[in-house]
Amino acid sequence: MSAKQVLVAYGSKHGATAGIAEQIGTALREDGIDVWVVPAGEVTDVRGYDGVVLGGSLYAGRWNGRARRCAKRNARYLKHRPVWLFSSGPVDPSAERSDIPPVRAVARQMRQLGARDHITFGGGLTEGTAGLFARALVRQGKGGDFRNPERIQAWAHHIGAELTAAGSPAP
Repeated sequence: MSAKQVLVAYGSKHGATAGIAEQIGTALREDGIDVWVVPAGEVTDVRGYDGVVLGGSLYAGRWNGRARRCAKRNARYLKHRPVWLFSSGPVDPSAERSDIPPVRAVARQMRQLGARDHITFGGGLTEGTAGLFARALVRQGKGGDFRNPERIQAWAHHIGAELTAAGSPAP
Protein backbone atom coordinates (compact mmCIF):
# COMPACT_ATOMS: atom_id res chain seq x y z
CA MET A 1 0.00 0.00 0.00
CA SER A 2 1.42 3.39 -0.97
CA ALA A 3 1.59 6.40 1.31
CA LYS A 4 -1.22 8.93 1.24
CA GLN A 5 -0.52 12.11 -0.72
CA VAL A 6 -1.56 15.37 0.94
CA LEU A 7 -1.41 18.94 -0.26
CA VAL A 8 -1.01 21.66 2.36
CA ALA A 9 -1.66 25.02 0.71
CA TYR A 10 -1.41 28.37 2.45
CA GLY A 11 -2.76 31.71 1.34
CA SER A 12 -0.47 34.17 3.08
CA LYS A 13 3.16 34.52 2.07
CA HIS A 14 4.07 36.48 5.19
CA GLY A 15 3.22 36.05 8.81
CA ALA A 16 2.21 32.96 10.66
CA THR A 17 0.21 31.08 8.01
CA ALA A 18 3.14 29.74 5.99
CA GLY A 19 4.83 28.62 9.21
CA ILE A 20 1.69 26.83 10.37
CA ALA A 21 1.47 25.06 7.00
CA GLU A 22 5.09 23.91 7.36
CA GLN A 23 4.41 22.60 10.88
CA ILE A 24 1.34 20.71 9.61
CA GLY A 25 3.47 19.22 6.84
CA THR A 26 6.16 18.12 9.28
CA ALA A 27 3.64 16.40 11.56
CA LEU A 28 1.94 14.63 8.64
CA ARG A 29 5.33 13.39 7.40
CA GLU A 30 5.93 11.94 10.88
CA ASP A 31 2.71 9.95 10.29
CA GLY A 32 4.17 8.47 7.09
CA ILE A 33 2.22 10.71 4.71
CA ASP A 34 3.75 12.26 1.59
CA VAL A 35 3.18 16.02 1.87
CA TRP A 36 3.58 19.00 -0.44
CA VAL A 37 3.46 22.42 1.23
CA VAL A 38 2.92 25.19 -1.34
CA PRO A 39 1.44 28.68 -1.65
CA ALA A 40 -2.27 28.50 -2.56
CA GLY A 41 -1.66 30.73 -5.57
CA GLU A 42 0.46 27.97 -7.13
CA VAL A 43 -2.18 25.25 -6.80
CA THR A 44 -3.75 24.47 -10.16
CA ASP A 45 -4.90 20.86 -9.76
CA VAL A 46 -5.71 18.88 -6.61
CA ARG A 47 -6.72 15.60 -8.29
CA GLY A 48 -3.44 13.85 -7.45
CA TYR A 49 -3.90 14.21 -3.69
CA ASP A 50 -5.74 12.03 -1.19
CA GLY A 51 -6.47 15.05 1.00
CA VAL A 52 -6.04 18.81 1.06
CA VAL A 53 -5.34 21.16 3.96
CA LEU A 54 -5.96 24.81 3.03
CA GLY A 55 -5.10 27.74 5.24
CA GLY A 56 -5.33 31.49 5.17
CA SER A 57 -4.76 34.39 7.45
CA LEU A 58 -7.59 36.35 9.01
CA TYR A 59 -7.51 40.09 8.72
CA ALA A 60 -10.39 42.34 9.75
CA GLY A 61 -12.79 39.39 9.75
CA ARG A 62 -11.84 38.27 6.25
CA TRP A 63 -10.04 35.14 5.10
CA ASN A 64 -7.03 35.45 2.82
CA GLY A 65 -7.97 36.05 -0.84
CA ARG A 66 -5.41 33.60 -2.24
CA ALA A 67 -6.87 30.80 -0.12
CA ARG A 68 -10.41 31.71 -1.23
CA ARG A 69 -9.41 31.78 -4.90
CA CYS A 70 -7.60 28.43 -4.56
CA ALA A 71 -10.76 26.88 -3.08
CA LYS A 72 -12.92 28.33 -5.84
CA ARG A 73 -10.52 27.32 -8.62
CA ASN A 74 -10.42 23.71 -7.36
CA ALA A 75 -13.92 23.37 -5.87
CA ARG A 76 -15.05 20.73 -8.35
CA TYR A 77 -12.33 18.31 -7.23
CA LEU A 78 -12.07 19.35 -3.59
CA LYS A 79 -15.65 18.15 -3.08
CA HIS A 80 -14.46 14.58 -3.79
CA ARG A 81 -11.63 14.35 -1.29
CA PRO A 82 -11.12 15.12 2.38
CA VAL A 83 -10.50 18.81 3.01
CA TRP A 84 -9.49 20.59 6.19
CA LEU A 85 -9.29 24.36 6.61
CA PHE A 86 -7.25 26.42 9.03
CA SER A 87 -6.87 30.08 9.79
CA SER A 88 -4.07 32.02 11.39
CA GLY A 89 -5.79 34.73 13.18
CA PRO A 90 -5.72 36.63 16.35
CA VAL A 91 -2.49 38.30 17.26
CA ASP A 92 -3.12 37.58 20.90
CA PRO A 93 -3.52 34.42 23.01
CA SER A 94 -7.31 34.18 22.49
CA ALA A 95 -7.00 31.19 20.10
CA GLU A 96 -5.42 29.27 22.97
CA ARG A 97 -8.13 30.14 25.48
CA SER A 98 -11.08 28.92 23.41
CA ASP A 99 -12.04 27.56 20.02
CA ILE A 100 -12.70 30.42 17.64
CA PRO A 101 -15.53 29.70 15.21
CA PRO A 102 -14.70 30.21 11.54
CA VAL A 103 -15.41 33.65 10.10
CA ARG A 104 -18.31 33.85 7.65
CA ALA A 105 -16.13 33.41 4.52
CA VAL A 106 -14.47 30.30 5.96
CA ALA A 107 -17.79 28.84 7.12
CA ARG A 108 -19.10 29.32 3.56
CA GLN A 109 -16.02 27.55 2.15
CA MET A 110 -16.53 24.70 4.61
CA ARG A 111 -20.11 24.19 3.40
CA GLN A 112 -19.23 24.48 -0.29
CA LEU A 113 -16.31 22.07 -0.09
CA GLY A 114 -17.73 19.70 2.51
CA ALA A 115 -14.67 20.37 4.67
CA ARG A 116 -14.23 18.01 7.60
CA ASP A 117 -12.86 20.53 10.05
CA HIS A 118 -11.64 24.07 10.62
CA ILE A 119 -9.38 25.43 13.32
CA THR A 120 -8.06 28.89 14.06
CA PHE A 121 -4.51 29.11 15.33
CA GLY A 122 -2.91 32.17 16.81
CA GLY A 123 -1.24 34.50 14.38
CA GLY A 124 1.97 36.37 14.48
CA LEU A 125 3.35 39.84 13.97
CA THR A 126 7.10 40.02 14.29
CA GLU A 127 9.94 42.22 13.06
CA GLY A 128 9.99 40.21 9.83
CA THR A 129 6.28 40.61 9.03
CA ALA A 130 5.75 42.70 5.91
CA GLY A 131 3.55 45.80 5.85
CA LEU A 132 3.45 49.23 7.44
CA PHE A 133 0.57 48.34 9.74
CA ALA A 134 2.35 45.22 11.01
CA ARG A 135 5.59 47.08 11.65
CA ALA A 136 3.74 49.85 13.48
CA LEU A 137 2.05 47.33 15.79
CA VAL A 138 5.36 45.62 16.52
CA ARG A 139 6.96 48.98 17.36
CA GLN A 140 4.06 49.67 19.75
CA GLY A 141 4.73 46.37 21.51
CA LYS A 142 1.51 44.76 20.23
CA GLY A 143 3.19 42.08 18.14
CA GLY A 144 4.25 38.59 18.97
CA ASP A 145 4.05 35.02 17.80
CA PHE A 146 0.92 33.37 19.17
CA ARG A 147 1.18 30.03 17.35
CA ASN A 148 1.15 26.97 19.56
CA PRO A 149 3.29 24.25 17.94
CA GLU A 150 1.79 21.49 20.12
CA ARG A 151 -1.75 22.43 19.12
CA ILE A 152 -0.78 22.57 15.43
CA GLN A 153 0.94 19.18 15.63
CA ALA A 154 -1.99 17.58 17.47
CA TRP A 155 -4.43 18.80 14.79
CA ALA A 156 -2.15 17.58 12.00
CA HIS A 157 -1.81 14.15 13.65
CA HIS A 158 -5.61 14.03 13.88
CA ILE A 159 -5.75 14.63 10.10
CA GLY A 160 -3.10 11.94 9.59
CA ALA A 161 -5.16 9.44 11.58
CA GLU A 162 -8.29 10.25 9.56
CA LEU A 163 -6.44 9.83 6.28
CA THR A 164 -4.85 6.58 7.34
CA ALA A 165 -8.25 5.17 8.32
CA ALA A 166 -9.99 6.39 5.12
CA GLY A 167 -9.89 4.98 1.60
CA SER A 168 -8.73 6.92 -1.45
CA PRO A 169 -10.94 9.67 -2.89
CA ALA A 170 -12.64 9.68 -6.27
CA PRO A 171 -10.76 11.25 -9.21
